[in-house]
Amino acid sequence: MSAVQSPSAEQPGAGPAGLSGTGPADPSGAAGGYRARATLPLWAEVRRQAARRRTQLTLGFMVLLPLIVLIAFEFDDGDDDNGGGEFASLVELATSGGLNFTLFTIFVSSTFLLVVAVALFCGDTVASEASWGSLRYLLAVPVPRARLLAVKLVVALAYSGLSLLILAATALLVGTLRYGWSPLRSTVAAEIPAGEGVLRLLGILGYLAVVLLIVASLAFLLSVSTDAALGAVGGAVLLWILSSILDQITALGVLREFLPTHFSTAWLGLLSTPGQTDDIVRGCIAALAYATIFLSLAFWRFTHKDVTS
Repeated sequence: MSAVQSPSAEQPGAGPAGLSGTGPADPSGAAGGYRARATLPLWAEVRRQAARRRTQLTLGFMVLLPLIVLIAFEFDDGDDDNGGGEFASLVELATSGGLNFTLFTIFVSSTFLLVVAVALFCGDTVASEASWGSLRYLLAVPVPRARLLAVKLVVALAYSGLSLLILAATALLVGTLRYGWSPLRSTVAAEIPAGEGVLRLLGILGYLAVVLLIVASLAFLLSVSTDAALGAVGGAVLLWILSSILDQITALGVLREFLPTHFSTAWLGLLSTPGQTDDIVRGCIAALAYATIFLSLAFWRFTHKDVTS
């Protein structure tokens, strides 16, 4: 008569029901072999967003805008009065070299076009998944909510930064080919050598990227709060415009310094000699503070909401 085999004599890897290959139980309750970091790879999200029409059109328009500005200058007979102020000064200098043409393109784009582009990338990323009904399926893979948000935020910010670089690089290329390579000029300072001018332009782009974090984080917060992508994008743009309008009301006094857009043009200080960076530092601190608040609210909101779409 054969002896009954004891549980200790079971084959290695056998489960409690005798199913082999299941492995030891995970203390967290997850299936054996499950790794949260392996879900929704970053490059998979990059490819998904690159295949979307809005990404292609937005990046394409960043290439097209400098060409439109260049063509407009070619048809300009020089008889129109462009008015006064900083804008007129940049218009007069825009055709004096590639660096100045790039500076002009950045100036006319920073008040609206770049705001819309950043809001589109960051406001559409989660809301569009919800409107398509695919968000709950991503979470059922399962992709941890915090990881899903982090991956989508990183990719959205990457495309936002790429759009800014494409705009500046295209403007610098076509401007230099048409108007040549010359020092960076400004009405508030002496000529800045071309080499230093490039560094100044990079500083301007870096500052704009930090300031636009306010738009990105606000749009991202709205994106996790609504299933309507247009509402998230439009809401971020409208609030930015509203802040810009309020910033023009001098009667608000020191309250204006707490508005998100108050230091949005502080990059003009980099055109002076020597460069003025006091407002740039304040603007960076304010932008990072706003971004931290909005992103914290976005992560808290998404990790505590019921996802039904």
